[in-house]
Amino acid sequence: MKNRSALTISAVVFLMAMSVAPEKASAVPAFARQTGMPCAACHFQHYPALNDFGVMFKTNGYTMIGAQGKVEGKDLSIPDTLNASLVTKIRYQKNNGDGKTGKDKGQLQFPDEGALLIGGRAGERAGFLLEIQLPDEAESAFASFKMPIVYSVDSTVLSVIPFTTDAGGAAYGFELLNTGAMRMQRVLEDRDTTSAQQFIGTATAAQGIALVAANGMGFVNATMWAPVHGNSDAGLKMSHYLRLAATPKLGGWSTGIGGQYWGGKTKIGDTETTPANVYNTKAWAVDAQAQGAVGSMPLGVYLTYGNADGKEAGSTATNIFNSNPNNKTGWSALMELGVLHGKATVALGYRGGDTGAATASSSNAAVIGATYSLAQNIVFQLNHTLYSGDAYDPKPNPGGDQLTTLMLFAAF
Repeated sequence: MKNRSALTISAVVFLMAMSVAPEKASAVPAFARQTGMPCAACHFQHYPALNDFGVMFKTNGYTMIGAQGKVEGKDLSIPDTLNASLVTKIRYQKNNGDGKTGKDKGQLQFPDEGALLIGGRAGERAGFLLEIQLPDEAESAFASFKMPIVYSVDSTVLSVIPFTTDAGGAAYGFELLNTGAMRMQRVLEDRDTTSAQQFIGTATAAQGIALVAANGMGFVNATMWAPVHGNSDAGLKMSHYLRLAATPKLGGWSTGIGGQYWGGKTKIGDTETTPANVYNTKAWAVDAQAQGAVGSMPLGVYLTYGNADGKEAGSTATNIFNSNPNNKTGWSALMELGVLHGKATVALGYRGGDTGAATASSSNAAVIGATYSLAQNIVFQLNHTLYSGDAYDPKPNPGGDQLTTLMLFAAF
């Protein structure tokens, strides 16, 4: 009943936000170089949230090219430059725990993330995006990679997208909403607090093939995938992922509403008598967003609800999203307002959740945030999160129930 009430309140907030007069708001620099357009051409308020133009560019498989020269020949059309970006995140995090080390003391994470992104047009009907990392031990240097192969039929783009990712989940193949349905595409850094999909644990290793149909009214993504990164001996008996979303324009607002379903199981390197490597993948989610403006101030509203099944009684295979006996559920509502156009935003969000544990399962979080763009590709972000629920008992919790994050994101 609590979840239903929360969802009702969120829906009211969503509809109220859409009732005000709208306005359009303003790529990874590798894409900016290829298109000859600024980062704000593709992103809503700040990176990495996409606006309408960014959605179009991604739907067409990163193939659009602008003033940059091309090398062309029979069955060849590539930029005359291999476009790349260096992406870094430097974070400082501090909680209010009793410990004397780590985040309890205050931790500078330098870098929290550092990656070389190379991507863009690979041909008239193909593009790619590669995230390269410095691997540890058995890790792959290909942290994430996808190669959309696209064909246009009237106003609809059909895509076949092979992909692999160390942490993007099955949705990494193709996603357009900024709700956290896919880990890398969200508004605030504190992903577990602002996205139910991230709270229930869908950001896993994944590789597979996405089959996509998309146009201005929405998109469908049907994916076969295995929850691994690197070589897999799962054969073609893999898990499945289905994403449906409508993306209509309502009164000038760019909106989206959709659902996600993760199902099936993947067997990797096992036999029927030794099922230790059976991966159950059972979860579902619904989400919605609206992007427009209140007067001259850009506004984004994002709503999510997610559920990951608990472990089946008597089963030897655990749901990779939830090892607890009961369903893991969460809902979230987030609003971000641009208070200085193209420069600064403030955000407010809340996530209710249940971890699915047998006891002390209530886990809630409220977040306030702000961003300031020193440049379109350099953004400061501040988040402060307050946690509550019996998962944090006793109070005060020795592990802390508050977290402050200061981050400098930069892409060159």
